[in-house]
Amino acid sequence: MNRRTIRRHPAALTAVAIGALLLSGCVAAITPATAPAQTPAATANYPVTVDNCGTSLTVTAAPERIVSIKSSATELLLALGLGKRIVGSAFLDGPLPSSLAAAGADLNVISEFLPGQEAVLGLNPDFIYGGWESNFSVDGVGERDALTALGVGNYVSPAACKGDSMPNPLTFHTVFSEIEEAGKIFDAEPAAEELVRRLNDDLAGLTPPSGTTTALWYSSGTTTPYVGAGIGSPAMIMEAAGLTNVFKDVRDTWTSVGWETIIEANPSVIVLVDATWNTAEAKMAHLESDPATRALDAVQNQRYIILPFASTEAGMRNVEAASSVISQLADLNE
Repeated sequence: MNRRTIRRHPAALTAVAIGALLLSGCVAAITPATAPAQTPAATANYPVTVDNCGTSLTVTAAPERIVSIKSSATELLLALGLGKRIVGSAFLDGPLPSSLAAAGADLNVISEFLPGQEAVLGLNPDFIYGGWESNFSVDGVGERDALTALGVGNYVSPAACKGDSMPNPLTFHTVFSEIEEAGKIFDAEPAAEELVRRLNDDLAGLTPPSGTTTALWYSSGTTTPYVGAGIGSPAMIMEAAGLTNVFKDVRDTWTSVGWETIIEANPSVIVLVDATWNTAEAKMAHLESDPATRALDAVQNQRYIILPFASTEAGMRNVEAASSVISQLADLNE
């Protein structure tokens, strides 16, 4: 995941100098005149102050030049009607859903994976919205304190917070609260409120199957599988869809397990996460070729449920993912 595909930007020369200063620990020496963004003047709905993964964030005006990292952040901004404010996106987990394809048609994708500081700061952003805390590192877009010193606001999806700030467990309330918080930060409260209203209605309208259906959430890995555990978005989606997670008692978001544990659990269905770098087809091929796993009832009967990776990261597409699970399970049970 360290490979970078970067589209050069005309302002990259400025970013080289800024990146060098950040790496050398000279952030304090950078004056507002040389920083990539100035702090805007306060307006009627500002300042907005939030606690974000244990970091106090104050925004004094609506960000106008946003860099989004990960699909969950990018898609939310597009859904809130903020596509024209996105100056760059990176680390997208898959194609945009059809409902957002037009809004995101002109996205400037600067990297297939996590971009470096040069590529990001060269876009002269005033705000960076990241899907993971790990996006904000020296090897990534920059550390949060350093970016703040440069006048670049920064926000991590609360669902992805680690340590004491990690949701335990993640709930749809947390996911929807992030949408509302983003509405306040980006001055898009009416759009955020409408989106949350629709998602709540969709969530309330789900009709999970009766009875108990045990399930394995298979994310990646062959020698050692990486699976959905008991407190993250996989657990939340499976619960909403009426599935019983065979690793629901593991107090983590995802976890590595042994195949022998999966074989012992013998789940009724297997949820396969489909990513371009780790496809559902590849996972099926492994399950059906390994002498141990091909004995699983779900493998023998090809009881697979497939979800696109971008819908499984905590975000606005999780209700849609739960609905898809219910629909696919109904098809399997026919």
